[in-house]
Amino acid sequence: MYRLISRLVIYRDMEEDSILLKLADICRRFNSGNYEKENLVTEIYEQIHRLLDLSTRYGFDKNLWHNYLAFQLAMSENPFTIVSEKVGANDGTVNAFAKGDFRIFKELFDYDFSVLEKELEIDCFSVICHYQAVGKSEQIFNKSVSEKVQELSEEIEQAQNDEDLYRIVTNFYKTYGVGKFGLNKAFRVTVSGEHEVLVPITSTGDMRLSDLIGYESQKQKLIENTEAFVSGREANNVLLFGDAGTGKSTSIKALLNEYYSRGLRMIEVYKHEFSYLSQIIAEIKNRNYRFVIYMDDLSFEEFEIEYKYLKAVIEGGLETKPENVLIYATSNRRHLIRETWSDRSDMSQDELHRSDTMQEKLSLAARFGVTIGFYRPKQQEYFEIVKELAKKYPQITLSDEELCRKANQWELSHGGISGRTASQFVTYLAGRTGE
Repeated sequence: MYRLISRLVIYRDMEEDSILLKLADICRRFNSGNYEKENLVTEIYEQIHRLLDLSTRYGFDKNLWHNYLAFQLAMSENPFTIVSEKVGANDGTVNAFAKGDFRIFKELFDYDFSVLEKELEIDCFSVICHYQAVGKSEQIFNKSVSEKVQELSEEIEQAQNDEDLYRIVTNFYKTYGVGKFGLNKAFRVTVSGEHEVLVPITSTGDMRLSDLIGYESQKQKLIENTEAFVSGREANNVLLFGDAGTGKSTSIKALLNEYYSRGLRMIEVYKHEFSYLSQIIAEIKNRNYRFVIYMDDLSFEEFEIEYKYLKAVIEGGLETKPENVLIYATSNRRHLIRETWSDRSDMSQDELHRSDTMQEKLSLAARFGVTIGFYRPKQQEYFEIVKELAKKYPQITLSDEELCRKANQWELSHGGISGRTASQFVTYLAGRTGE
């Protein structure tokens, strides 16, 4: 195994602590005969443990060794894979190296562990190559990555020659992309000593825009702008503002499921993380995806200055915002920044021309080219939302009249009329049925 890995060219840049390199070193020492049996077995079990842990996180099944190698190919970001992500298979001298590396991975797929198992009196490799995973909830593993990697693994198993391997892997890059941005839908900011500041969100909701009852004109505006964006046309930053519980956040999250297959990715950023916006954009600007930087419940108090980072990113500085990045924000405030009566006076105890400060603050909202208002529904609209949501639960058998009567009682003691209140009421009813 170590001789195979030493011949890799394009894919040789692996972490020193990777399972593959650790197992290769174990095989090297085994073949040399310079080892203590018990120590070597312990090291093998350590790597099997790591492989099982990875397989649980990503929901791998059947042949975990093949899944792991396919995962390495899917996650390896290098010049060849990133170009393949953009254009797929293409002509060039580098293909000779790529096909050589794919041939090595195929040999690793077919690696015979039987001699090692017999000599060390273990069977762990046979077990992981014929594995039956325990059924688990999608919340436990990253389904988005799991399905794609297992699909790649099965296709490589069936490959007959180098041309098959090259076509399979480059088609995978072209279809799904490579690395964390290719295989994952959404990301959040993490603060660490590493250069990268984004980590995948491994479990996202499955909501669709159709799940949001009403607000058809608002959804249409959002769809039109997002459609233009993922199609490579000009599009605007978007601000969704209005009453709490009206579906602003749900609408943006639903876009991820509507447009993920067309290259849309989403990055969740909170205002205390705005100082990382430049780093985030530097990490994503040259990738073959469309990124929405999502800012939920965005608003600023008078003393907060984080809005200046946001203004600089949207329209400021010598480096323009990349064409593959937009900002979508939700807020209960139309102008985002709290305005006081003292702001309206041109004189104050602390500052001359205070109205200039007010204009600086209010100009932030003007930098969103599309603003969409979400307002509290009227009572009849609230009842319609309740009735439509209740249809999703067969166990709710109340008549429309009784449903509306109970919905009215619920909203009086649960924050008033809103889409969120309607959803909470229907959830309550669905959970109570059968007690």
